[in-house]
Amino acid sequence: MIRLLFCLLLVQCAYAQQNSDSGYKKPLQDVLVDIQHRFGIKIRYTESEVAGKYVTYADWRYRPDAEATLERVLAPLDLKVRKEKDKQYRLTGFEYYRWPVADGWSELDRIAAQYHNEEEWEQRKAALKPCILQALQLSPLPPKPATAPIITPERKFDGYTVRNIAIEILPGVYINGSLYTPAKSKGRIPVILNPDGHWKDQRYRPDCQYRCATLARMGAMAFSYDLFAWGESQLQFEEADHRRSLAMSVQALGTIRILDYLLSLRNADTSRVGITGGSGAGSHTVLMTAIDDRIKVSAPVVAISSYFYGGCPCESGMPVHGCGNRTDNVEIAAMAAPRPQLLVSDGGDWTDKMPEHDFPYLQKIYGYYNQTNKVSNIHLPAEGHDFGVNKRIAVYDFMAQYLKLDRAAADETKITIEQPAAMYVFGEKGEKLPAHAIHGFAQLEKLWNAPR
Repeated sequence: MIRLLFCLLLVQCAYAQQNSDSGYKKPLQDVLVDIQHRFGIKIRYTESEVAGKYVTYADWRYRPDAEATLERVLAPLDLKVRKEKDKQYRLTGFEYYRWPVADGWSELDRIAAQYHNEEEWEQRKAALKPCILQALQLSPLPPKPATAPIITPERKFDGYTVRNIAIEILPGVYINGSLYTPAKSKGRIPVILNPDGHWKDQRYRPDCQYRCATLARMGAMAFSYDLFAWGESQLQFEEADHRRSLAMSVQALGTIRILDYLLSLRNADTSRVGITGGSGAGSHTVLMTAIDDRIKVSAPVVAISSYFYGGCPCESGMPVHGCGNRTDNVEIAAMAAPRPQLLVSDGGDWTDKMPEHDFPYLQKIYGYYNQTNKVSNIHLPAEGHDFGVNKRIAVYDFMAQYLKLDRAAADETKITIEQPAAMYVFGEKGEKLPAHAIHGFAQLEKLWNAPR
């Protein structure tokens, strides 16, 4: 009897707490447990992810289906769930950069409604470009160090050579890469930038070596380089620094400085300059083409979508997407028009619907210049998020067409895959890093914020 009265008291206390005076407040974990039981689903989460979190007006947020209920319960807490399989979900933080497809398409339609011809589009571009540079804190540019690049001895292979190069982009801050060049060439040759994406093993990956060495065999100088706090840059910065917003700006400055150097070489053809990168480097490819007119052709790979803004602060950490009463990556890609552009998409990531909505928009923009044929999309619905051989072949075809390269020389069987240590500028343990090189993000911030 005493036990029954105690239970009734607990129920009454719980009921007393559940009214508008308390905001119908319940612990998030209790709400998630109830949702799982009510809808017959499983939600994966850790104790730390739900600890100390409460849902106000909890019962009022329920709807007839699980996903609508979860959206209303979690959105005020900046949380969401990601569906892993039927009836199983994973709790995750709100992803500002990942939109529902319909929302992304609707936003692109809203953006596109602001212009209807070449003149109106050019006015839009003229407003976006300076705003993007300001958002990146690159207007004006920081002073350029007067130091010469650090270059390692040349390595010779079948039809191409490789040298590692470090360029000082700010005092004590280096961007490192490997320059692949044809073993033999006459006159001026094209320049192709190859920023690295967010895949394991950075620019040392075989697919990155295949691509850059093959482009060199085809007749271009291809520069493969690290993004900020990525690859060899981690001699100076922590990997976590790559996910700071300033990474986006430092990377953009790095590409500008790389172009300054490469286009100063006596055999560089300034009229034939390309850029290609995959994933996060694909976002970077689009950004750099939009803000640097020296780039004449671009090929972003598995990157661009109206419903995905880049899952790393190095892609969306600075407020570039706030420009022009908001923009998105597809409109930024359109800023390349009428310069030739190839977009490679696949069926296994956020580029899965490129042919359905985003690519027709790009064709419309290029149509303003009567140059619809200058923008193309290779869609590989059975493939996933990588820079695999079919994606590389698409890039070889594109670069050969617009940069006048020897497509017949694109033979990946001739490529030697080097060990990462061979591609370092500063040694296996950073022992060759210059004495004045800075170390740590705090020093970089101080340097970046110095008066210009």
